[in-house]
Amino acid sequence: MHELAITVIGPDRTGIVADVAEALAGVGANLTDSTMTRLRGHFTMTLICTGPTVDEATDALSTLGDVVTSVRSVAPESDKSDDGDPYVVSVHGADRLGIVSAVTRVVAAAGGNITDLSTRLTGTLYVIIAEVDLPSGSADELAEQLAVAAAELGVEVTLRRAESEIL
Repeated sequence: MHELAITVIGPDRTGIVADVAEALAGVGANLTDSTMTRLRGHFTMTLICTGPTVDEATDALSTLGDVVTSVRSVAPESDKSDDGDPYVVSVHGADRLGIVSAVTRVVAAAGGNITDLSTRLTGTLYVIIAEVDLPSGSADELAEQLAVAAAELGVEVTLRRAESEIL
């Protein structure tokens, strides 16, 4: 059985999620992990599926019209243990260059693994929500480092433990 990583990007329109899912189901793709969002009027979807070959999935998606797709074979995820503790980093502040790079660098320096990240610009307000896995016992030190970065960036940063049943 093949495991594929697929991206689909194009103008947002009603039915695009159904069209992608239907095209892939038509060649026997089982969607195991996926994320989809609309970014300033553009549809974007990233997914992992099992079943078809790269060529079969590529051919199925080629019928979608004005979207750009990428399909590649990936190795199945190894059985890894999740040693980290789940946290959420939230950032709010005036938009400025370098917020994402500064905050994510602080998380990485603390040994944190970012498992999901979303950003949104609304007017002049910039928001980041990041789910992170942190090494046990590192949250207090990371909170201090994030406070330093927040002061330098002129933004508000919060770090809170995630409720695992919500994730």
